[in-house]
Amino acid sequence: MGRIAGWIVILALGLSPAVAGAQPKATAEERTAAYLKSVRSQPLPALAFLREMPKGGDLHNHLSGSIYAESWIDFAADDGLCVDRTTAVMIAPPCDASCDKFTSKPAVSCAYGDHVLYNTMVDGWSMRNWIQGEESGHDHFFATFDKFGLASHNHTAEMIAETAAQAAADHLQLLELMHTADGAQAAQLGAKVGWDDELPKLRDKLLAGGLKDVTAATSRKLTEDEGKMRGQLKCGTREAEPGCEVTVRYLYQVLRGLAREQVFAQILLGCELASTDPRFVGLNLVMPEDWYVPMHDFELHMKMLDYLHEIYPKVHISLHAGELAMGLVPPEGLTFHMRESVERGHAERIGHGVDVMNERDPLGLMREMAERNVLVEICLTSNDVILGVKGDDHPLPVYMKYGVPVALATDDEGVSRSDMTHEYLRAVEEYGISYKELKRMARLSLEHSFLPGASLWSDAKSFRVVGACAGPLGGKPSAACQKFLDGSERATVQWRLEWELEGFERAISTQHSALSN
Repeated sequence: MGRIAGWIVILALGLSPAVAGAQPKATAEERTAAYLKSVRSQPLPALAFLREMPKGGDLHNHLSGSIYAESWIDFAADDGLCVDRTTAVMIAPPCDASCDKFTSKPAVSCAYGDHVLYNTMVDGWSMRNWIQGEESGHDHFFATFDKFGLASHNHTAEMIAETAAQAAADHLQLLELMHTADGAQAAQLGAKVGWDDELPKLRDKLLAGGLKDVTAATSRKLTEDEGKMRGQLKCGTREAEPGCEVTVRYLYQVLRGLAREQVFAQILLGCELASTDPRFVGLNLVMPEDWYVPMHDFELHMKMLDYLHEIYPKVHISLHAGELAMGLVPPEGLTFHMRESVERGHAERIGHGVDVMNERDPLGLMREMAERNVLVEICLTSNDVILGVKGDDHPLPVYMKYGVPVALATDDEGVSRSDMTHEYLRAVEEYGISYKELKRMARLSLEHSFLPGASLWSDAKSFRVVGACAGPLGGKPSAACQKFLDGSERATVQWRLEWELEGFERAISTQHSALSN
């Protein structure tokens, strides 16, 4: 009877049985997209779906900010550090001899037996339990770094391992970690050499004064740290952890809140590292954009980047710009940072870009960014907790409307108490982002990564694959395709994403079909 009823419906619609039965079968991608659409308003099923989705790369991830407070406590306890019980600021030893709750400077290890102290540190070193109104999210967020900073000095290997492990749990294929890997040696050299208005002369002074030695020492230290990281994750053994499979590269992190001679020295070191060590794929300028020095010296920083770009044209640049909101700075300060970063700072990617609609001619700027193919690293949770910008106030949908490439990123997942999966969930819940749009963002994250080599795509807008790898994506590549992949680190990681997406979509569509039946 059900079959007869079906025929009646077909005839009533004026369709012949042959035409009705000729409808193309949905692809695995289409069934996967349909499933996410069906659970979009159900956070728990959507979260489970997004947890397993392959996500490409996290291009905006500060290494120190990616670590959860619980790990900082372990690192500090291992180093015998102390903590101010009132402010949660970490302090060098000697500590108070007792763990008594009335001591003012207990050892961090006392927190293991004192839940009040433990929770004070976790809350002080992250956004957990932050209360709006008592302190701005902006101030609480940036204050955390000075509180836990001492614990970072001896634990870089563990930090990289933790971040890679979290990336694997989020099904990421690539991390570009912002990391001031020299331990501020370049900044110290810059202070020693001093300032010179003639940038070519200042560069010569720094190179002659020991910057080449700092470059070599930084590479050696990273080799040591990565060796320890691989040991911790058991890479190369049968017990290798999933984090071993994540490709990790570094952006040298310039502290733009320092004195001008120090900022120039750090930018120069970033250029030298990216020119000599393939693990460093570019540089970025960090620290709060609204602080006095970053605002006052912004034009000078762009001049530095413009000059050094002429000397090091192959060095990739991503810049924090537009991480501002009305009230943080005078209105004029909201009007030019993004455009200047693209046009004078040679930024290939922009981090945050929250205040784009306050820029002069914002629509023209977005058209220019789309034409130049400048990607925006979108950090939804960070923009919410630091700037209070979310929902309809966030420009993500506007960027997408004007064809500006975008990719989701975590920024400081440890401090924010988030991860990449929840960034994807926010995009789905707050903006109705579809599966195909998420998939596009994941692909764009690798297309706009600073990995060397040719792209897997002959056209990254339509994602048309290069001729050598033409045919179905994923699985075992042909001999010609494998030869192409062997010559491109970028394409190799892109192929891995496609292989994992194909498996994910097959699994989801199979499960969805079983549930439908």
